[in-house]
Amino acid sequence: MKLGSLKEGGRDGTLVVVSRDLTRAVRASGIAATLQAALDDWSNVAPRLNALSDALNAGTATDAFALEMAALASPLPRAYEFVDGSAYLPHVERVRRARGAEVPKSFYTDPLMYQATSAGFLGPRDPVVVPSEDYGIDLEAEVIVITDDVPMAVTPAQASQHIQLVGLVNDVSLRGLIPGELAKGFGFLQSKPRSALSPVLVTPDELGEAWSGDKLHLPMRTWLNGAWFGEAECGVDMQFSFAELVAHVAKTRPLTAGTIVGSGTIANEDTGKGASCLAEQRTVETLRDGHPTTPFLKFGDRLKIDVTDAAGASIFGSIEQQVVPYRR
Repeated sequence: MKLGSLKEGGRDGTLVVVSRDLTRAVRASGIAATLQAALDDWSNVAPRLNALSDALNAGTATDAFALEMAALASPLPRAYEFVDGSAYLPHVERVRRARGAEVPKSFYTDPLMYQATSAGFLGPRDPVVVPSEDYGIDLEAEVIVITDDVPMAVTPAQASQHIQLVGLVNDVSLRGLIPGELAKGFGFLQSKPRSALSPVLVTPDELGEAWSGDKLHLPMRTWLNGAWFGEAECGVDMQFSFAELVAHVAKTRPLTAGTIVGSGTIANEDTGKGASCLAEQRTVETLRDGHPTTPFLKFGDRLKIDVTDAAGASIFGSIEQQVVPYRR
């Protein structure tokens, strides 16, 4: 099934079940008011949502309506926790090589992750609002999973059973602020503004064979100002599966239902696949030419992030945003 949230009903939106082709929806208010409420009682609520999804796709759901993407908030307008990884080692290796640094051996056996911003997510058509272009505005196209309640110290095999939804995120980064923050040795803060989630989240079974080994095996397609930017393969060169990432986070603490776990920027060894963030492309250019030529995002720029099935149909709906200046 596919789930989204309308921009109505308060800060956490109103839960809707969305048709497989993303054209119709039906409010799930009689089952759960919000997606967070559904995740809090997932084992009881999910079968009822599945039944509503079956009816919607069969054309028998009452009160179904035509869906406008602009009416959708983030599926989880705010989440209790968002932990993001950097599971694609080609990205880590290139960035470090470009600045003459080696990748620590531990990165190949121990996931690199950080605590991300979760208090509010942008809707899939909401603008990216930044005070200054000088901050080095970048997109990061990633895959995310959402868990139910995860016990502490689960194994990867156990963690796999707690992955309930899959989606996309544009994890906005401000590259000009990152070096100074990381130099303090305490992680990201100002360099990580709010991110945007895909219009819908889907259950892993909705992905069929494209979901295998707790990884998504489809290309991540990105465009900038209407021009192709990349289509890196999500299932290739991913050092750690989502089950391994979830287990890593839960090593010393339980995870609350609705926890979002990110893959990190999708990147492949094959640079012919393009990139999923500007920093990656600039690094490739630096290693090849000695300097970057691709600029970071400017006000007015538009981006699009999408994953499609074998027939070319969008699975999660596309993230489509414009970068705009912050006005007081």
